[in-house]
Amino acid sequence: MPNAAERHLKIVTVIQTRMGSSRLPGKVMMPILDRPLFVRQVERVRAASLTGTIVVAATVDPADDIIAATCEQEGILCYRGDVADLLDRHYQVGLQHAADVVIKIPSDCPLIDPAVIDKVIGFYLDNKAQYDYVSNLHPASYPDGNDVEVMSFAALEETWKQADKQLEREHTTPYIWEHPERFRIGNVVMEGHPDYSMDFRFTIDYQEDYLFIKAVYEALYETNPQFTVTDILVLLAEREEMYAINRQWAGVNWYRHHLDELKTITPQQTKILTTEI
Repeated sequence: MPNAAERHLKIVTVIQTRMGSSRLPGKVMMPILDRPLFVRQVERVRAASLTGTIVVAATVDPADDIIAATCEQEGILCYRGDVADLLDRHYQVGLQHAADVVIKIPSDCPLIDPAVIDKVIGFYLDNKAQYDYVSNLHPASYPDGNDVEVMSFAALEETWKQADKQLEREHTTPYIWEHPERFRIGNVVMEGHPDYSMDFRFTIDYQEDYLFIKAVYEALYETNPQFTVTDILVLLAEREEMYAINRQWAGVNWYRHHLDELKTITPQQTKILTTEI
């Protein structure tokens, strides 16, 4: 596994976090084994070896005061920025910490596998002369909720300067995806497995997702705090009732609202809810 220090690179991992989720407000503070959900996620991100400086990027909305206070209590670095411009939050964190490489991980991934984080970052570091941006979700193959995006600060800065659509500012990296003529883009797949991105849901947007994540932690954490994607898949194969908790939302992601804007996303990469048709 590559070592960032050996490459003299400053890596900064940004976990964008806010209380104002439209579908499940306050989800980042929901308790998982007596700790806030986002704190459990930071614990898993910290377990990876290549994440460098980890910063929770909250907003200036007063509702996020509790996130900032929790970060202070937990010894987690916190930056507070624009409510709607997530791209600016990532850029400002990278600038503040003199980053060479910025990692984007959303706060709705409390089951993210530390080994997956290292795999994606390691691939970028091994091939940094060939790529400006590497992820494991464009296209995705891991269960939803293992999102890792790695980009050079130079690519992030160009994106920050050039992106002018609301979609591009709100979701940080679509400008990169949509301009392969400007950026060298790489992707890491889940080797040895089919595409699990539409069948398994390890992320949180709905109450059922919370119940699922809580059940996984209760089943695995005590004996193995750094449980892996494979550990979860084995658990779900053994306990079908657990898989059923949030199965109705499998494949539902934010792409569904932007298929007319994103040239690099196909309808097969998201599920349209019948209630939205």
